Amino acid sequence: MKTEELSVVYEDNHIIVVVKEANIPSQEDETKDEDLLNIVKGYIKKKYHKPGEVFLGLVHRLDRRVGGLMVFARTSKAASRLSETIRLHRFKKEYLALVLGITPKSGRLVDYLSKVEKNGPKAVVTTAENNGQEAILEYETLRTVEFEKREFSLVRVHLITGRYNQIRIQFSHFQHPIINDFKYGYQGTNFNDQLGLVCSALRFPHPTTKEDLEFNFVPTDGIWNGLWEKTHD
Repeated sequence: MKTEELSVVYEDNHIIVVVKEANIPSQEDETKDEDLLNIVKGYIKKKYHKPGEVFLGLVHRLDRRVGGLMVFARTSKAASRLSETIRLHRFKKEYLALVLGITPKSGRLVDYLSKVEKNGPKAVVTTAENNGQEAILEYETLRTVEFEKREFSLVRVHLITGRYNQIRIQFSHFQHPIINDFKYGYQGTNFNDQLGLVCSALRFPHPTTKEDLEFNFVPTDGIWNGLWEKTHD
């Protein structure tokens, strides 16, 4: 991905909000594949003719296969304040997920999750007694759609906590795995294995002005293309 292809939603001297494409790591990992952190650094360096190393603070992440909105801090002060906002639960993330089956109109999922490293990192449902961390999300069903004679629900997900792979494992445990999420039990393939999960909204106070900011993203590529035409209520 070239820096000029980066989708920038908002930028000022303190933060930059961009759209992460699916299958790009949030930051460099063991694969050494091109990652979003360095792509955004390259964008800033080129646009503002920055000499030397560009500072860019990574304050939250998205799974490699998940696309959508991410915010980066352009100063150390902004990074510290955004991290504090997250700690105080004032940083809100909203997702769109396409899950197998017909879900209730709305609901709240509460589980205890642990991260295990056997055959690669994975979240598992456990108990508080087994050192599981409480994981909470709320969802609302927006509509149902049909792909290849199978019914799916398009849901808006509000994260209350932020655990590893939380949305993916909780909907799988709820018997409604996300489309193409083979890691958590989805069977079959659709749309070149594109995972049906994106970060569609961010809400947080600006780290310096304290203004309440809100950013929204509606996916239209691949699995999301023509989704509304496939709707049956």
